[in-house]
Amino acid sequence: MNIKIVATNRKAKFEYFLHEEFEAGIALKGSEIKSIRAGQISIKEAYIRVTESEAWLMEAYIAPYAEANRYNHEPRRPRQLLLHKREIRKLRDSTRKKGLTVIATKVYLKGGRAKVEIALARGKKLHDKRQTIANREIERDLKRQMRNRE
Repeated sequence: MNIKIVATNRKAKFEYFLHEEFEAGIALKGSEIKSIRAGQISIKEAYIRVTESEAWLMEAYIAPYAEANRYNHEPRRPRQLLLHKREIRKLRDSTRKKGLTVIATKVYLKGGRAKVEIALARGKKLHDKRQTIANREIERDLKRQMRNRE
């Protein structure tokens, strides 16, 4: 099945330690899916709110679809995520007991349907972020040296 990635949260791996990932469907309106197919979505500030039996995608920005005129959607409305009960229970328990957060890492189209990849994550401290930057620079230097040897 072909997958087209529409939006990614590039800061997620820098800001958080990602533990476990889930695939969730999104309950959308007609103008929202058309905007997503056109690539008009941002999940930079998006997060997931988990209640007793539901999960919601909050603060994701889906641009209004130009051709929908008065039947358009609200750009930052909460959108319900479609997950199995056991997945919602696992997310809820992890956020309450382990102190993890749930973030959106990417949005993609799979078989014509919009899916969001969400992850259980723990926030990084400042020293962890510095270590990530240092590791990235070391890898970059090694690649540069390998290229120069060839």
